[in-house]
Amino acid sequence: MGIAALQHFFTPSSVAVVGASTKPGKVGYRVLESLVRGAGGAAGSAPSCNRRIYPVNPHAPEILGLRCYPTVLAIEEPVDLAVVVVPAPAVLEVVKQCGDKGIDSAIVISAGFKESGPEGVERERQLADQARAQGTRVVGPNCLGIIATSSGLNASFAPVFPNRGNIALMSQSGALATAVIDWSVQHNIGFSKFVSFGNGVDVGVVDLLRAWEDDPETSVIVAYVEGLPNGPEFMEVTRQVSYKKPVIMVKSGSTQAGARAVSSHTGSLAGSEQAYTAAFLQSGVIRAHSVEELFDFAVAFAYQGPPKGRQVAVLTNAGGPGIMATDALERAGLRLASIDPATVAQLRGCLPEASNFYNPIDVLGDADAERYNSAADAVLRDPDVQAVVALLTPQAVTEPKQTAEGLAQLATASDKPVLASFMGGEAMREAIEILTANRVPNYPYPERAVEALAAMASYREWLEEPQDEIPRLSTDIAAVEAVFARARGEGRVNLGEMEAQEVLRAYGFNTPASKLARTAEEAAQFGEAIGFPVVMKIVSPDILHKSDIGGVRVGVQDAQQAQDTFELMMLRARRFMPNADLRGVSVQELVRGGKEVIIGSSRDPQFGPLVMFGLGGIYVEVLKDVSFRVAPFGPRQARKMIEEIRSAALLWGTRGERPSDIDAIVTCLLAVSQLVSDHPDIVELDINPLKVGEPGAGAVAVDARITIQEAAEVRSAV
Repeated sequence: MGIAALQHFFTPSSVAVVGASTKPGKVGYRVLESLVRGAGGAAGSAPSCNRRIYPVNPHAPEILGLRCYPTVLAIEEPVDLAVVVVPAPAVLEVVKQCGDKGIDSAIVISAGFKESGPEGVERERQLADQARAQGTRVVGPNCLGIIATSSGLNASFAPVFPNRGNIALMSQSGALATAVIDWSVQHNIGFSKFVSFGNGVDVGVVDLLRAWEDDPETSVIVAYVEGLPNGPEFMEVTRQVSYKKPVIMVKSGSTQAGARAVSSHTGSLAGSEQAYTAAFLQSGVIRAHSVEELFDFAVAFAYQGPPKGRQVAVLTNAGGPGIMATDALERAGLRLASIDPATVAQLRGCLPEASNFYNPIDVLGDADAERYNSAADAVLRDPDVQAVVALLTPQAVTEPKQTAEGLAQLATASDKPVLASFMGGEAMREAIEILTANRVPNYPYPERAVEALAAMASYREWLEEPQDEIPRLSTDIAAVEAVFARARGEGRVNLGEMEAQEVLRAYGFNTPASKLARTAEEAAQFGEAIGFPVVMKIVSPDILHKSDIGGVRVGVQDAQQAQDTFELMMLRARRFMPNADLRGVSVQELVRGGKEVIIGSSRDPQFGPLVMFGLGGIYVEVLKDVSFRVAPFGPRQARKMIEEIRSAALLWGTRGERPSDIDAIVTCLLAVSQLVSDHPDIVELDINPLKVGEPGAGAVAVDARITIQEAAEVRSAV
């Protein structure tokens, strides 16, 4: 589905405004007025693009010089688009009439739907059903409307019409959108398309991404979203679109979504923020964390191509801003480029002796435009420089206008991105206008220029990464389903440790040798068979955190100690949890050596299974040094999960320690990714610790815990 699927939303030949008002203060009047003026005409005159506009109001003969109709059915000519601005209770009937008229596209600006309470929720459900049944695509309800600058369409009540450009903007918030449009006009930022989709009853983020994927008028897609109804579909479509043009998003409301009972480490650490971060990363979305950053990034991508690498030159006429930019580069993961000796020689020929000829390159505060741009020319020609951040402060002899003109010419002629920070107010106004007109993005402070450049560099790297193929491991799905069925048959959703290990073995995990002892004598016998020293753990589906009640002992040395430990564990368990279902005590092989890591999974409402990785043991929830990915994923993403944690150096080997078996961790991550994808009834899973040996030694899942859905939940999910 491309732009043609939503064609009548952006290039309609005729538009009906249902609920057009005669009162200038009403939304129905503003929308009609916007349609007329957006098309290039004055209020009351015919649109210059010959778009036919039909006000619908049964109580007025005409509005703004246009004949009114009592209903859309009374309009004699075909209508491409309806803009609905009637009270919420009347919307359903109006949309039905649009279907009867053959109108395939409708913008429902009216509020009073799911945002207003239970009655509105039901009203919105009926609207969705009605539109789907009659084949009418709907934007809204509770939205600002749509603007398409190339066709002169302003089917909204936005206060101003934005400049034409190559940025397409979608927003779930209409109020935010009006502020953005007003701000964009002030800063001379242009849009190709603008859609406020409100509650998104039909047309939403995914539809707009598909529509703009091959839109020749759009080179950058930006979005403000508050939620996504179908996470997997979003990831699939966005990944496809991101390979063609940058997709930049701000996601609000991404803290832990509501209180829910969690029993695993993963469940307590995972939230919607982690899920969205992982999904955006895997889909190629450029994540902005504020509206300011959203447009900082958008302007950079709209004006310049991404750098071929992270080697950056900083050019400045003042030391302080140069240092600020240098600090920002390091924080953003960019690098100061090493200046080629030939470039240094060229700089020495055009700069005073007191200048700094190395990076950051300081042309000094008394630099005129000729000196500044001579240095810029030399730096842009340097083979080791892949991008330039150009800083200018207004000093006594600074020539901002001439400097901007020269820099703009150099930037236009170069294939390397140039981002500017001409710092100041009125003294820099004309220079900034020149830069903007020549598609050189300018930022008021160096840090913002650097952050935009870092986003561009990350996007280039994402584009150049090979596709991450998702492998299919050899597994025993039937064995896992049998374990789940057995637990549900006993009315349980929490698997015991030995059951969890049975599940893991079905997906290729190594687990310690273990036996379930039901008596103290069996504990001694099993310890002899496995080989002392051993680990002993209380076994009960009701006791999830065994250590809290003294239910774990490591290093039991002999048969007598095994009997004593059994008796003591059972006594403590009965004292602290008298109603617990006690199955006995597991006697387990003691796995020596290796680094402890954790692999876990929880189920996100939007994106499905979310896999976590971090250092293991009891400190994972304290340190929170973890990474996440949405399953399923391939080996490239698995390896990145390991690299992303702050303590990854401990796994590579430090201070003479041998490195860990990274390949084994990758294999385990892929196994969990496939396990939770194959079995959507897994709610939470923790492997903690997974003990990882030296390269080639593999990994052993020492302890594990799995929670599954109840049978009724599984049936409803299917």
